Amino acid sequence: MSPRKTTPNPAPATPGPRDMILRMLQLKSGMKQDVYHRILGLFHELKEVLQEVAEDLEHEMVQRDKRVSVQYRDKGEMTCELKVAGDTVIFHMHTNVFRLDQGHSLWKTSYLEEDEQRGYFGVINVYNFLSDSFKYNRERDLGYLVSRLFLNKDGHFFVQGKRQLGFLYNDLAGNKMDREVLKQVIYSTIIYVLDFDLLTPPYDQVNQVTVSEMNEINAGLQLSTGKRLGFRFQADVDDLT
Repeated sequence: MSPRKTTPNPAPATPGPRDMILRMLQLKSGMKQDVYHRILGLFHELKEVLQEVAEDLEHEMVQRDKRVSVQYRDKGEMTCELKVAGDTVIFHMHTNVFRLDQGHSLWKTSYLEEDEQRGYFGVINVYNFLSDSFKYNRERDLGYLVSRLFLNKDGHFFVQGKRQLGFLYNDLAGNKMDREVLKQVIYSTIIYVLDFDLLTPPYDQVNQVTVSEMNEINAGLQLSTGKRLGFRFQADVDDLT
């Protein structure tokens, strides 16, 4: 009996551009939708926690010093603010999903090496302004980016920021976001803002004022003001973590 002839298996067809597009839409774009819904849910929870924190601190300060106020305001779907005495902290959720820049040290961790999609994040930016800048409509006043909160598809996060905000929450693999952790991040942000003082600019920087500027001052549009205007401190100019 002659040996049975076997037909070799055909080589797998190379996926065409249409198949590649469909695969990318399913995997990458689908993952970005997961990240977006994660950060959107977190931002809604952030609003709730900010309101709780504001009400708690305001209640306590009424007993201690009625002149000091803490207030929360919802400014729309993507923005909210916390007014803490003379500071206004603005939280803004970006609508896009970002891939962590390739040079970031987190790419060298096993957490991202195991799954590259963990390196895509939704972002909440946190800004610090002087409350008087809004009260007196000083449009040229400066605000500062205090921190950025990054959240991935699995609910892991890290915070990029100055001082304690840069090192308290930098363990992406170990940081899983929940309501209590979110409250601690908010507390850390408030502490940083309250400790970030308004400093006078150098005398030689402001010793001349034009007629136009004086007219603006008289009209309520005062000279540009910011917490670090004219001064640079090493603790504040270090690169963000």
